[in-house]
Amino acid sequence: MKTKICGLTNAEDALKAAELGADYTGFIFYSKSPRYVTAEQASSIIKMLPESTKAVGVFVNQSLTEIEEVLKVCDLSLVQLHGEESPEFASKVPSPVIKAFRVKGEESLEGVNDYDVFAYLLDSYNGDLYGGTGKMFDLSLLAKKHFNKPVFLSGGLTTENVCSAIKEVQPYAVDVCSGTESEPGKKDHNKLTAFVAAIEKCV
Repeated sequence: MKTKICGLTNAEDALKAAELGADYTGFIFYSKSPRYVTAEQASSIIKMLPESTKAVGVFVNQSLTEIEEVLKVCDLSLVQLHGEESPEFASKVPSPVIKAFRVKGEESLEGVNDYDVFAYLLDSYNGDLYGGTGKMFDLSLLAKKHFNKPVFLSGGLTTENVCSAIKEVQPYAVDVCSGTESEPGKKDHNKLTAFVAAIEKCV
């Protein structure tokens, strides 16, 4: 089971995530997010991380030019598109792409397989919030759905519920943001450690 720790804003938290064996670390380049980091801030953190931890840049309805500018500064392994970007737009990103979908109901999953990307990320829908909602969606919606690509499961995952979510969905990876924080953008290292331990115990 792969693990993605998202919403990182400082070296201390990112290094802790890497130490715990996180496969992916997420950095948010969407300026309206309370977890926003600049390309320069993220770059300085990414340079400290081991090669085994892949850095993911999160963008929300941003231009291709903006994404390319960040890629020039940051050594990102993947780009996560967390808005309403089209399959055509995703295909133009010069990096492997994780396409996020905010799940509200069955209709939210229509067209997912139109995206020829590295993976899909399924998150909960919460109005104008793009990620970091702290809420789970109805996982039973995924039971009859076939996905063409690996799935990152996100949305309200915590130490208490991650194991049951893994057993129900059988995802490629789990993604956590607010469930391991003391406040937006700041990780609680005890929660982070417990979260990773819960996954290891489960699988």
